[in-house]
Amino acid sequence: MLRIRRKIRLETERLTLRAPIHSDFRTWSNLRYESVEFLTKWEPTWSPDHLTRKAFTNRVYWAQRSINSDSAVPLFLERRIDGALLGAITLDNIRRGPAQTGTLGYWVGQQHARHGYMSEAIAAMVHFAFERLDLSRLEAACLPENKASRGLLERTGFKYEGVAQSYLQIDGRWRTHVLYSALRMDRRGRTDAG
Repeated sequence: MLRIRRKIRLETERLTLRAPIHSDFRTWSNLRYESVEFLTKWEPTWSPDHLTRKAFTNRVYWAQRSINSDSAVPLFLERRIDGALLGAITLDNIRRGPAQTGTLGYWVGQQHARHGYMSEAIAAMVHFAFERLDLSRLEAACLPENKASRGLLERTGFKYEGVAQSYLQIDGRWRTHVLYSALRMDRRGRTDAG
């Protein structure tokens, strides 16, 4: 049986966005461990084996299967100047047919937050999604009190769409989220009036 392995690599001014590989385990687990308090208030509850090599190996295999099947694009953010792992961005739940849409999720290690890295990564992923994957709509959601994430989405061209009650379980509780979207041909807020 022929197995196709698609490789996706996006380059920005300061970053390389690439699929995770097995040798990333120690760097990834250390970054997640060092950022545990920073991340867990915004993420689904971590499983007891979240930081284990076995769980990471499953994550790497899932990433490659997802890329090959065109169902998701999970990428790590690597700083080009020194190869440091900074976080991750995932375009998930890619739906084809009449929808042509996907859902954006992301995280960054605490020490790398607020340096503009995720803005760069989102801009690259949005361009890739619209130009290379031919998607029409990207969606993202975050907790209403996550001002940093809301500002990030707004700065990168996402527009507020509304509220979803009990949208995701975050830190062990069903939580309401605010919804954002980016459209390839965004005309929201524009008029043809002269």
